[in-house]
Amino acid sequence: MLANYLIGLREGIEASLIVGILVAYVVKVGRTDVLRKLWFGVGIAIVVPLGIGALLTWGPYGLSFQAQELIGGGLSLVAVGFVTWMIFWMGKTARSMKSTLHSRLDAALLGAGWGVVVLAILSVGREGLETALFVWATVASVGGGWEPAVGALLGIITAAVIGFLLYRGFVTINLGKFFTWTAAFLILVAGGVFAYGIGDLQEAGLLPGSGVHAYDISTIIPASSWYGTVLQGIVNFNPSPTWLQVIGWVAYIGVVTAFYIRQHRASSHGTAGQTAAPASAQQPVAH
Repeated sequence: MLANYLIGLREGIEASLIVGILVAYVVKVGRTDVLRKLWFGVGIAIVVPLGIGALLTWGPYGLSFQAQELIGGGLSLVAVGFVTWMIFWMGKTARSMKSTLHSRLDAALLGAGWGVVVLAILSVGREGLETALFVWATVASVGGGWEPAVGALLGIITAAVIGFLLYRGFVTINLGKFFTWTAAFLILVAGGVFAYGIGDLQEAGLLPGSGVHAYDISTIIPASSWYGTVLQGIVNFNPSPTWLQVIGWVAYIGVVTAFYIRQHRASSHGTAGQTAAPASAQQPVAH
């Protein structure tokens, strides 16, 4: 539940910041006539990922075991790809997000302003699609249950409240530190989903090594124990992974962490010597 809560919280805050920037700019330039179109686009961006999540959850029923494993494994790897891209994209473009959205919104406001609908769908829908796909992958990896979905929903609700408070100026938050630490945690979660996806593809016969376990510590940390369940829910812990899963997990964590640290250091060096801005000034939200 905790992992999905943080996923929902992070993606929800990103979406809230984007909506806040769009709404504030529309009001600032005096185009309040397109606000209804903007919210219409946001609504579509919310509904579509929900539909995709439902399709992923109930769609594979009735398929053969091999087909289900192929779909599950393939989509798990796609989800990991989305989240990994999101982590690096946010680290690279966070400082320019406001100006980028403003320039796109200027173009979308031409004429009747229907381009605002498309901009809202694309900007917010991407966050929703990433959330739906990754939450589905983490739910599938722990064998279903309602806890992961509830965790993601609570994270999104929390993000919506925080986004509203940020927009109104009632609270301030150091978004740089927030995204840095949640990204580090999501790398660990994504590594578990990556290993799970490999396991699904092995069971489907697409990858070799199924049934050849690297180790088995299920007697020390039983998957059915409360602490085994907690570890499984947070980092997709597997007490008896295959060799390919272990290799995949180590490779993913090692490579992504190395590139993330490199990006973070480059970003830190780029801001060295500048006067530290207050938390409120670090928010990419226009008031």
